Amino acid sequence: MKVGIFDSGIGGLTVLKEMISTHPKAHYIYYGDTKNLPYGNKTKEELKICSDNIINFLIKKDVDLIIIACGTISSNIYEEIKDKYGVKIVDVINPTIDYIKKNNLTKVGILGTYMTVDSKVFENRLTDVKQVACPKFVPAIESGKSVDEYAKEYLEQLKTCENIVLGCTHYPLIIDTLKKYKNVNFINMGKCIAEIIDFNNEVDLQVDLYFSKVDENLKHNVKQIVGEFEIKEI
Repeated sequence: MKVGIFDSGIGGLTVLKEMISTHPKAHYIYYGDTKNLPYGNKTKEELKICSDNIINFLIKKDVDLIIIACGTISSNIYEEIKDKYGVKIVDVINPTIDYIKKNNLTKVGILGTYMTVDSKVFENRLTDVKQVACPKFVPAIESGKSVDEYAKEYLEQLKTCENIVLGCTHYPLIIDTLKKYKNVNFINMGKCIAEIIDFNNEVDLQVDLYFSKVDENLKHNVKQIVGEFEIKEI
């Protein structure tokens, strides 16, 4: 099985990590669009352009499946692009909502980008939901800066929530910090989608990593998240 996974940067690596853990017999091709991050403040038209370039790149790699490992794209343009390319495309939002419903979770909080929150994708399909936009997280995570101040600020707005969705795939990277300020059930979208993917053929594990911009900080982050793999800049 050859699986394409993409995101604006290193966040989608949390999805890749969960996929490798759950499905170690696959060939993964990852694309992080670090040159154009963050996606959370882009328009839908800009998101379509970025997605189109990446999806066409992955299709040229003959992938059998594409996972949109980005909450912003999943919540804003998934319905418009899912049947456009002749290859199966799945997102991270729908499996997360299904997980919440299946487990009858209530008092749900959403941490997400501006675009994800504004899409109301969670509010429209779930009850008893409170959302908080977290625009300061992704730039800080990508640059390796502390998010303590921001975490405290954002979580303060979710006081009554017992379950909190990490609505951007970057956020599992700061889970230890988040838990310092709120001890609740944090929901990792990467785990939600890894649990529902069904592979019909297995191959030896192979991981190809592509990024639109590479620097030493990125290399360090990649190693910390998924381990030692060759990184290619395109």
